[in-house]
Amino acid sequence: MAVIGMSSSRLEALHSWNADWTGLRVAVLGLSVTGFSVADTLAELGADVLVVTESADEEYARLLPVIGARLHTGPMDAVPDELVAFAPEVVIASPGFAPTHPVIAWTRGEGIALWGDVELAWRVRDKVVRPDGRPADWVLVTGTNGKTTTTRLTATMLAAGGLRAAPCGNIGVPVLDAVRDPSGFDVLVVELSSHQLWYLGLQVGGADALSPHASVCLNLADDHLEWHGSAEAYRDAKAVVYENTRVACVYNKADAATRRMVEEADVVEGARAIGFDLGTPGPSDLGLVDGILVDRAFLEDRHHSALELTTLDDLRARGLAAPHVVANILAAAALARSLDIEPRAIRDALDGFRLDPHRIEIVAVAEGVTWVDDSKATNPHAAASSMAAYPGAVWVVGGLLKGVDISELVAARGSSAKAAIVIGVERGDIVAAFARHAPAVPVFEVDHGETEDVMARVVELASGIAQDGDVVLLAPAAASFDQFASYADRGRRFAQAVRDRFGGGTGDDHDDPATHSHS
Repeated sequence: MAVIGMSSSRLEALHSWNADWTGLRVAVLGLSVTGFSVADTLAELGADVLVVTESADEEYARLLPVIGARLHTGPMDAVPDELVAFAPEVVIASPGFAPTHPVIAWTRGEGIALWGDVELAWRVRDKVVRPDGRPADWVLVTGTNGKTTTTRLTATMLAAGGLRAAPCGNIGVPVLDAVRDPSGFDVLVVELSSHQLWYLGLQVGGADALSPHASVCLNLADDHLEWHGSAEAYRDAKAVVYENTRVACVYNKADAATRRMVEEADVVEGARAIGFDLGTPGPSDLGLVDGILVDRAFLEDRHHSALELTTLDDLRARGLAAPHVVANILAAAALARSLDIEPRAIRDALDGFRLDPHRIEIVAVAEGVTWVDDSKATNPHAAASSMAAYPGAVWVVGGLLKGVDISELVAARGSSAKAAIVIGVERGDIVAAFARHAPAVPVFEVDHGETEDVMARVVELASGIAQDGDVVLLAPAAASFDQFASYADRGRRFAQAVRDRFGGGTGDDHDDPATHSHS
């Protein structure tokens, strides 16, 4: 991808916290948690900051003048006059701004430098350094599904091995907040969405482009096509994760697209390709042998031996044995092993690890029926993994499809469902897919328009279908914003509806993430 707006000699010199950022005119697009972290960082550096947003969170808006930044709110379906008059030298966009957004198109057309928050964080990564004077290593994690779990797993393994590790980025903690944390870290494990990677891709080939210690794309399936414009553009954004990797490019052997990304990436000489899957590993791979997770990549005699990491029996006892979770564990272990974390520390990390809420979470076992909340399955690829873990389930599906065709999922997994309960505003496409590809499966629609009524009706219908030994699985394969505040809100309401029907004590309450993520 071309480098945008980098002709200015001043911008080329801004590759350190200690560089002279004073007076640099920067427009920050958006005032979410990410946008505020950008504005706060730039204000601390002495830049001239204008935040431009359609609407502003009241708390963030109150804080902007305190930190020395200005705010413009108003429609952004055209370029605001205030932005043009400001004449920014750099525009830093929050991840929600698509490439086709009028302000993004204007920025690129004017040749103004266009960054994301990750680009800024990389440039100022030396704000806090380790005792040896070096900033933290970066490990990058992306993929259509499993990013947050793998990011948390990796950070937990690193911490168990004695490193100060911070999970950050799309996981909910802005990477700039981690960079500026005065306690300092040895490693930042950075979850990146395709949106963030698209912006990062604009800098590939630059003088100080991001160069991670290790990186992984866990998998690839169509998602966010309405944002990227095509499956090819989405794939190209994800592939940026491997650019300039120094030590280990970890890829999914079961997903040929991730292998091709590694093959095509421009990496630092000496970087290795490390594969993982649920099969028998070859040299330079991690995988399974007779129910044992093993490493054949990070040991001296990898052609003739392997290191045991843990066993499927141990993972099963901890609720971590679903196939896609095991794959995430292998990917995280590869990243951790690239930083010399010992197998014993990986086992210790897994002993206390628990999946986040709304990720194949059993919320109740009532009257012989198991109720499972996988509301985080916001696309068909994630839902397919859930269906593989619970074949024959009563499947609760639907929401905003984000431009993705669900027919392939219904054809591959829907025919094994005991029944389908379809929710959301785009029910028609899902019902039609069942009629075409799984006509024998009973399909029920929930047409309630009020959020408060949806899950109560879902549970009522499912209770009439499921019998002793059955599973009711919420794996929507779609985004939640048509009827719910977030995937967490959707899952929470599902669990509450189950509790309301069967009485208290059917499942645990959990705190939900305060931020929303992108794939």
